[in-house]
Amino acid sequence: MNISNRFKRVRKKYGILLVLILLFIIATLLNSNFLSARNLSNISKQVSITTILAFGETILIISGMLDLSNGSVLALAGLLSVSVFKMTGSLLLAFLVAIIVAVICNILNGIMVTKFKTPPFIATLAMMAMARGAALLYTNGQNIYQIGDYTIFGQGSILGIPTPIIFLVIIAFVTWYILHHTRLGRSLYAIGGNEEAAVASGVNVNKNKMKAYIINGVFVGIAGVIFMSRVNAGLPNGGQGFEFQALTASIIGGTSFSGGIGTAGGTVIGAFIVGTLNNIMNLTAVNSYLQQIIRGAIIALAVIYDTYSKNMKMKSEKGEIEVEEDEKEE
Repeated sequence: MNISNRFKRVRKKYGILLVLILLFIIATLLNSNFLSARNLSNISKQVSITTILAFGETILIISGMLDLSNGSVLALAGLLSVSVFKMTGSLLLAFLVAIIVAVICNILNGIMVTKFKTPPFIATLAMMAMARGAALLYTNGQNIYQIGDYTIFGQGSILGIPTPIIFLVIIAFVTWYILHHTRLGRSLYAIGGNEEAAVASGVNVNKNKMKAYIINGVFVGIAGVIFMSRVNAGLPNGGQGFEFQALTASIIGGTSFSGGIGTAGGTVIGAFIVGTLNNIMNLTAVNSYLQQIIRGAIIALAVIYDTYSKNMKMKSEKGEIEVEEDEKEE
């Protein structure tokens, strides 16, 4: 194998990780405080919520779907969770309520997509509006304060490890296991890669898509609890823009927007790339409006790169087939 081919293999396998390492080097040069334990811990805690959302997004995108409602559903689920805790004082019940609410919203997403054949973009866009409206209606647009011990979910620690990071690690493992060691994971890759072929091979497409949305709902509910706990209040307007951060993390992490490709590990790296960029911009006092432009540009570039890579792969495969056919004719 020549050096050029070796470089291509390394770039393809470790390219995203190398980008993260490069960002760490640049950030360290720009600000000496970047590599401090406190700052790295802050980055990890800050990206934990959007990374958990990104895991659900990854599972959906792999199967050819997506979720634009997770930021709004996060707000509704977290808000109702805080409300239940203030009424009952039960952390367990509050935690379960958040998951149940988010799962119900995602079941509705799944029904719209599977039963009524609504494009996932439209279905989840509608849910985004409905969930946000429900959250604002429930509190009449007011925040819920004085949430007491509820903060343990997002501000507590176990053996010195912040609870958001513990949740992140657990959900990362669950996502990896689902995608690579279960029949559901294999089915989701097959559906996203070629739905017609998946149907022909006996995969129950609608059932598996519904399962994907339910799993996403569980993750969104947990993220809602962590978010409200971290901000120390129930915010009906919370989580705005989280859906795009989760989507960006997933795509940057190597999940193909056209489906069939993606990993849990890649999503973690993608989320930390986004989190590191945000941290660099904050440390260097980049204008907040400019930050929004940069984030939008990153999403566009990630999707363009994904489309370009897939087109190049298709051309390469087509070329190989043509060469084989020419050889057979000879």
